[in-house]
Parts: sequence; C-alpha cells; structure tokens
Amino acid sequence: MGTMTTTRALDFNRVWQSALPYAEFVASAEKNRSLWEGVYRTTPIPDWALERACERGKGLRLVAIVEDWCGDASNTVPVLAKLGDMAECLEMRLVERDGNPDVMDRYLTNGARSIPIVIVLDADSKELGHWGPRPSELQDWVMRHKDSVSKEERYRQVRRWYAKDKGVSTLREVLEVIEGAMRK
Repeated sequence: MGTMTTTRALDFNRVWQSALPYAEFVASAEKNRSLWEGVYRTTPIPDWALERACERGKGLRLVAIVEDWCGDASNTVPVLAKLGDMAECLEMRLVERDGNPDVMDRYLTNGARSIPIVIVLDADSKELGHWGPRPSELQDWVMRHKDSVSKEERYRQVRRWYAKDKGVSTLREVLEVIEGAMRK
C-alpha cells in the first residue's frame, strides 16, 4: 500500500464528478484498450467477493487513478470495475494521473507517482482509505528485483503473475481496505 502525502484538503466530490465511468474511459483509451477490455471480459468475479463487497460496501465509491498505458492498471482496475458493475453496491470511476496532479500527489509510493491507486469514498465523498499501486505480494517482488532483473524480464514476470492470480489478490486487498474503513 502506498503512503499518503499530507497536502491541502482535496474536494473528493469534485474529483468524483470529473472522473469517467469505466466504459467511457476504456472507449477513449489509446493504448492497451484490448487488454483493459479483455481483463474485464475474462476475469471471473468470485461469489465471496460479491458477498464481501455488498456486505459492507453499501453506497461506496471507488476512484482509480490510472493511465491507459499502465500495465498494472490494465490488469487490476478492470477487475474492480467488473466487481462494481456486478455488485451494485459499489460505483467506480477513473481519473487520469497526469491530468490530476493534485489528486495523484496525495498518494505517492516511495516518492513516485505509481499507479493505479484506488481511493475508497463513502456516499458523501469522504475518503475512507486507498489501495495501490499493485497487489502487495507482487509489489514486494517488484521492489526486491527492480535492480537485479531487466525491465523486460520484470514485465514478463509481472504479466505472468497477473495471469496466474486472475484478480484474486486485487479483490481481496481492496475489500480489506473497505472492511477496515467500515470497522472504524
């Protein structure tokens, strides 16, 4: 999980209103559109994830900070968008990282603008928590190997990991953020 940087208050209602629904974002994607569409289409959403989302997720909103070229975003955000579409208790919208530095700079990961970042908001657009930029097991692997494995090999291993995981880690970790927020 990323560390939150302290900056001036952010109007999350404005962020939500300016964010794009998933389908609209994907329709305008210039890069990786087929990956965004394919992951959404082929990733099964397990019953346990639907039950957990709606058990505690009434009226929650997810705002994902993304760019269409980002491999991590195109492997995780479609899974969460599908969960939101199926669960009917979560709504999801997307904002572009580069067009929203005021949002992105609140969620730097080790000082970097790593994406995706998924922000959990309540129905009144109050921030409850956030997740990102990738599932913790994969993030740990990437950080351990960033200097010892070539960029090309790292990307190959990351793609392999996502294909094997089928979105389960992303679902579990984002639902843990939601559940943790709801316990507070």
